[in-house]
Amino acid sequence: MHDSGMPTADRPPAPQGEVADSASLEEGAAAIGRRVRLLREERGVSLSALARSARVGKATLSGLENGTRNPTLETLYAVTAQLGVPLGAVLAGPASAPSVRGAAVRATLLEVFTEAGATYELYRMRVAPGPGQMSPPHRPGVTEHVTVFAGVLRAGPVDAPLTAAAGGHLRWTSDVPHCYAAVGDEEVAASLLLRYPHG
Repeated sequence: MHDSGMPTADRPPAPQGEVADSASLEEGAAAIGRRVRLLREERGVSLSALARSARVGKATLSGLENGTRNPTLETLYAVTAQLGVPLGAVLAGPASAPSVRGAAVRATLLEVFTEAGATYELYRMRVAPGPGQMSPPHRPGVTEHVTVFAGVLRAGPVDAPLTAAAGGHLRWTSDVPHCYAAVGDEEVAASLLLRYPHG
């Protein structure tokens, strides 16, 4: 997730954003924090160990778990990848359409569904023009499928991003660092489907 031009692996991450919808900000952050702590404790992982493996600051993770720090998309992806769960596992149920923001991306969870071999999460996604956003790797085998409805999107693995205009579709394996960026001055409107294989 980076840059209105071609993302590069050696460029530092863009500034992180905030959870969307300020009216329910504190309640949403507290609920996410409770879920993260529960998942961590169920796995017998210390806060320090999770912070280290997810490459986030211990104070950041502590604030997230306590509901005093607004979780960003980048942080949540890093933490859930290390916990071995989809992002939706720490968000509120789809009925409340929880939204999270990163440096450029706002994603709203629409539905979570499971079949024999995989769990799927469907998001409505908006990518703001300007600097893009970098996402950390998901666990092995996770794929992302994006359909663009407006604007031009450059997204995919940092070392080999793909581009699609309105009506186009992108697919990549996202167990490597990957990026999202709007090309030009128009906001991108798209759907994002993540497939998390079981096992």
